Amino acid sequence: MDSLWQAIENGIGAATGRVFRADRRGGLSGGCINQAFAVEGDGRRYFVKLNDAAYASMFEAEAAGLAAIRGTDSVRAPEPVSSGLADGHCWLVTEHIQFSSANSGTSELLGQQLAQMHRCQAPQYGWHRDNTIGATAQHNQWTDNWVGFLREKRLGFQLELAAANHAPVGLLDRGARMLDQLEEFFAGSTPAASLLHGDLWGGNWGADEAAQPVIFDPAVYFGDREADLAMTELFGGFDQRFYAAYNAAWPLDPGYQSRRLLYNLYHVLNHFNLFGGGYAAQAAAMVDRLLADASA
Repeated sequence: MDSLWQAIENGIGAATGRVFRADRRGGLSGGCINQAFAVEGDGRRYFVKLNDAAYASMFEAEAAGLAAIRGTDSVRAPEPVSSGLADGHCWLVTEHIQFSSANSGTSELLGQQLAQMHRCQAPQYGWHRDNTIGATAQHNQWTDNWVGFLREKRLGFQLELAAANHAPVGLLDRGARMLDQLEEFFAGSTPAASLLHGDLWGGNWGADEAAQPVIFDPAVYFGDREADLAMTELFGGFDQRFYAAYNAAWPLDPGYQSRRLLYNLYHVLNHFNLFGGGYAAQAAAMVDRLLADASA
């Protein structure tokens, strides 16, 4: 591992134009896919993720996603510093952010800044490269049609994985029927292609030392902004000040109430494909509700 850390230090030095040698290195908890460390030396501190070399493209895409978010001049995201391969491992280095407690204005500012980020738009849906959602591949080939993108690159792909992971036949059959009816959820609506965080659950945001919001661990692409908002509701972690501030900055369409289930199905299917267990039953219940809504 000494050669790995030497390569990481050299990578930081090359990226910053200043030689870096760590005199302190400590492991951090919280990640379920990667190892995480804080390294410090010469008055500088960085956050480092490590994984097997096979995950190098995942780290490269994450760095590109962080840079895309930072390029909107909206909500703060960690600055990517370097990434690379050595000794059978890959790494990603970003600035180290000291997280602290949010105050009454943090979530309100997050809502405002997320709406601002969503104002950054593209002429098509997708992104210039593929990335991952958790450890699952996420395909982002550009397309002009949002419903087709959602059907093929998101829900359809997850259902194909679910079939390979031996999901119940009923879920797969009803899921296929639901895919055929996706247009029903977008009658009279053509979403803008907004820059999305892509994996915006409560564990992927926090407050820095100045109580300013920070988002991290993105799965970036250009798509319907409602997909980001829907995920904030899936596992909690966002209060009413956040939603009120977002809607004040950019009100959501009334059709969001039916489409949020559609967008969250993607993440529940992904959780089944990653973890199995009761997520299949949760996904099946969501599909049934969506089929009922489509035929209503």
